[in-house]
Amino acid sequence: MEGLYMACLIGGVVYALVSVIFGDLLDGIFDFLSLDFLQPMTLVGGITVFGGAGVMLSRYTSLGAWPVGLISLLIAVVAGIAVFFLYVKPMENSENSIGFTMQSLSGALGDVTVPIPAAGYGEVLVKVGAGHTNQIAASFDNKEIPSSARVVVVEVKDSVLYVSEIDLNV
Repeated sequence: MEGLYMACLIGGVVYALVSVIFGDLLDGIFDFLSLDFLQPMTLVGGITVFGGAGVMLSRYTSLGAWPVGLISLLIAVVAGIAVFFLYVKPMENSENSIGFTMQSLSGALGDVTVPIPAAGYGEVLVKVGAGHTNQIAASFDNKEIPSSARVVVVEVKDSVLYVSEIDLNV
């Protein structure tokens, strides 16, 4: 039984090393698994912990083969769940994209960087994700909007943001 534990431990360590070196090539190997918690990090981490716990329990306790196997399996399941909720899930939620569409800017707040005349174009700075973008803007209300005024994007037509000045002190 110790051979199985050692194979799981060594296999997990080898997979970790290979994934560090060839991570992009291995990306998507487990895509056929549609369950969210069956991530490679979770599965291989659990198998590795199963092997390590099995080796340690069989060498340093007087428990029999079945209790060592069951305890190792329990430890591996707990470790897999911990890896999923403490590492994999937060990393999935933290992924940000710098891409945006013009239509997604509707409702966004911005600051006027180039004054917008009543019947003309200016420029606004809008926060997008973790960054900012400068866009051509026109007044939605046909009113002049001064530089550094706070605005909201009402609509987007023909790659132009139509904005209205807002007062946040109200």
